[in-house]
Amino acid sequence: MNNIPEIKLGIIAVSRDCFPIALSTQRRKNIAAAYGEDLYECPITVENEKDALAALADVTNAGCNALVVFLGNFGPETPETLIAQRFDGPVMYVAAAEGDGDMINGRGDAYCGMLNCSYNLGMRHLKAYIPEYPVGTAGDCARMIREFVPIARGIVGVKNLKIITFGPRPQDFFACNAPIKGLYELGVEIEENSELDLLVAYKAHANDPRIPEVVADMAAEMGEGRCYPDLLPRMAQFELTLLDWAEQHKGARKYVVFADKCWPAFPETFDFEPCYVNSRLAARGIPVACEVDIYGALSEYIGACVSGDAVTLLDINNSVPQYIYDEDIQGKFEYKLTDTFMGFHCGNTPSCKMCSDCAVKYQLIQHRLLEPQDSEPDFTRGTLEGDIAASDITFYRLQCNSEGNLRSYIAQGEVLPVATRSFGGIGIFAIPEMGRFYRHVLIQKRYPHHGAVAFAHCGKALFEVFKYLGVQDIAYNQPKSLPYPTENPWA
Repeated sequence: MNNIPEIKLGIIAVSRDCFPIALSTQRRKNIAAAYGEDLYECPITVENEKDALAALADVTNAGCNALVVFLGNFGPETPETLIAQRFDGPVMYVAAAEGDGDMINGRGDAYCGMLNCSYNLGMRHLKAYIPEYPVGTAGDCARMIREFVPIARGIVGVKNLKIITFGPRPQDFFACNAPIKGLYELGVEIEENSELDLLVAYKAHANDPRIPEVVADMAAEMGEGRCYPDLLPRMAQFELTLLDWAEQHKGARKYVVFADKCWPAFPETFDFEPCYVNSRLAARGIPVACEVDIYGALSEYIGACVSGDAVTLLDINNSVPQYIYDEDIQGKFEYKLTDTFMGFHCGNTPSCKMCSDCAVKYQLIQHRLLEPQDSEPDFTRGTLEGDIAASDITFYRLQCNSEGNLRSYIAQGEVLPVATRSFGGIGIFAIPEMGRFYRHVLIQKRYPHHGAVAFAHCGKALFEVFKYLGVQDIAYNQPKSLPYPTENPWA
């Protein structure tokens, strides 16, 4: 995962000048001790604007790219918010609970100070992360700061991201067509290229001396009998093409993801399907979204930052047949049939998230479409197929709608340990109240059929990332006791 940020977190304590400065300083030290390593403790406790500038210089020199501002007492409203204004990175605010001293000289009133801090942030139109209940003991604050780390990774990643695309979306694939205006609002850069640019670069990598090493790595990853030996050199050449392009074209940005056109012309031109290569890059934290889905690529990347793990992009594809539900789900899991669905793509899910019998195979639908009937698969080979392994998951997406507004959804659930009896990279997903979520969020709000999947329950962090990025509409799978605005009360 060498394509996601490493967060170096700093903490600055602030103090209202009519309160004992030692109170904030000692409480900051208590948090640092409770947190342990990897939290840089700024030695300057901020009482005024000059202190704020000195503290900012200190944490910047220390290499901090995310910051905690700690109200050890009421706090100075202007200096503490200037820190967020001047710091180039995500900022979190937490405040001290009482109880570590007497209630006369040891009372800090940070509970009160947090209100004015938030008000001042709003007056200055500044973004900051404030936990659900931001007041606590040293141990409480240390826990809240740990929860901030994946949120900070997502925010830093987005602000330093370039999305590289190859080719227009496939014909009649409007699901992947969305205004790029939203990307610029988020601070994401985009570079759009032709498929011919990719082909030229691919041909330039013919006989690349690194190809045998990549071939060996692919063969070792898949194991004997689970890939096409004659296909590996072509796929290795393509992998090197993408990696080199990323390095040569990231420009002023630190991180890169791709959104590539992968059919129908790609397999006929490149003589293989790109899915397995895409899966390998996703495992490194470089998602490659199918079908030029730029917001799918962005969503995947945010999930990789938040989870610190490989992600995938899947079609919200088909219902689970009644017979599979009856045989393998009912009575074994507490889900209704309408809570389940199958998530599918041709073969872009990393092998580390697949069942052990996954293998590089061919794309059945493309074979039907592009190759002679009853022939052996040729250039439609290259997908990574098998059932997705059982796991907790978060299904989510960040999208720009046709009006140019950013919106998102998040739903937590799991992949069930149930055989799909189907083809492709596919799994049986279960999300509580999925049927209602499908109708009143995915359909009602006109989301495309692609969804990003993180292999953990990380809805809490994703929600905070989207909120920090300014996304106003964050939908989720609401319980039955909480109807959707468009839900028919007599249904």
